[in-house]
Amino acid sequence: MSVSIGSSAQFSKLLTTSTIVVADFYADWCGPCKAVAPTYESLATKHSKPNRVTFTKINVDNQQAISQQYGVRAMPTFMIFKSGSVINTIRGADVRDLTTAIESAVKLAGAAAPSYSSVGRTLGGTPARGTSVSGPFNFQKLIDTLIAFFGLYFITLFSFDAYAAAENSPFNPNRPVQPRATAGAKLGEKRAAPPAGKKLGTIADLGGD
Repeated sequence: MSVSIGSSAQFSKLLTTSTIVVADFYADWCGPCKAVAPTYESLATKHSKPNRVTFTKINVDNQQAISQQYGVRAMPTFMIFKSGSVINTIRGADVRDLTTAIESAVKLAGAAAPSYSSVGRTLGGTPARGTSVSGPFNFQKLIDTLIAFFGLYFITLFSFDAYAAAENSPFNPNRPVQPRATAGAKLGEKRAAPPAGKKLGTIADLGGD
């Protein structure tokens, strides 16, 4: 779809924001302009790309300053701009020349740049080469697991009560932790009872007879 130019400022802005700009200089009273207009609109619909390829229509009677700036003296006149500079001019309603010139200019606009340049990954796809979705391999954890497995295996293999042996095995990862003995006492050791007939007193009793 083409853009109708309403001012010199609007046209100048398009020349700086779009890689390729195609301008159709026409007049309402121009018969050839009306004849080629459907072809021009068809090409505009097919090739327009935001900020890359822009089609414009400039009424020479309403925008005389633009027409004079580019020396337009016959209608229709088509001008193709690349990065603000004229690269081709087609005078007259020659459909074949106009189509060829526009298709060549569209190729100069190039393909659209990708939004992201980094290597991505499609949802549900395979990871990109050189990337990993898992954490670092824990070799020590593997060794501990193998030791526990074989330890439990051999203990239960040579035991009459395999279940009890597995429960009490030091290789059982679910085995409850035994409480540590306090300083000065061994695990399971009973504390000596106070001597018979000796009564424990209070702090006040310690000071006197």
